[in-house]
Amino acid sequence: MSEMKVVLITGASSGIGEAVALELSKAGHTVIVGARRTDRLQDLVSRIEASGGVARAHQLDVTSRDDFARVASDTLEEFGRIDVIVNNAGVMPLSPLSALKVSEWDQMVDVNIKGVLNGIAVVLPVMETQGSGHIINVASIGAHRVSPTAAVYCATKYAVWAISDGLRQETDRLRVTVISPGVVTSELAETISDESTREAMREFRRTAIHPDAIGRAIRYAIEQPPEVDVSEIIVRPTASPH
Repeated sequence: MSEMKVVLITGASSGIGEAVALELSKAGHTVIVGARRTDRLQDLVSRIEASGGVARAHQLDVTSRDDFARVASDTLEEFGRIDVIVNNAGVMPLSPLSALKVSEWDQMVDVNIKGVLNGIAVVLPVMETQGSGHIINVASIGAHRVSPTAAVYCATKYAVWAISDGLRQETDRLRVTVISPGVVTSELAETISDESTREAMREFRRTAIHPDAIGRAIRYAIEQPPEVDVSEIIVRPTASPH
């Protein structure tokens, strides 16, 4: 059995974040779940605790550095460390660039890029002081392949990949992992306001894997020996051509 760790997970109220929390708690890790929808978080914590796990819920908007600072402070006060952060929160309001949905572009940059940077900023000093830590950033297959209507989204996910690889090269004490999911069952497609794009995405997402697959990939990366850094994992449906 590997060492049990304190893991902070963003965007944990549904989809991949929820699946990661359930998978890691099942393995005995302590999970600190953050999201804006606290009612869902409380339900998640109740399920984890009913199964004998340890979990804490915090309201967390990843675009807020103050929120991150509060969650980190509370976690350190209770548990004394933060061993892993899973920067998972993300949005995907796809549309053609010609639709000029500039507020949605801003939202993707704020959540998908700045949210990851805010998470890194709050845990990096903690992990450096500890002498160990693991930063896991959830990118996307979109970090490797650009599709029409997804230009801005893919750009944000490529940024996540680039930031992660830069951080990995800058440290010899911390582990850095990028997880790039292909199509996963989630609520992301429902955030698309452009009607034609939303319908196309529903069709595209008919071949999808369950978020549990991403939870298992993240658990695998976390539970490697300290000297092993699983730098990147791409997880996609077997039947997907993309």
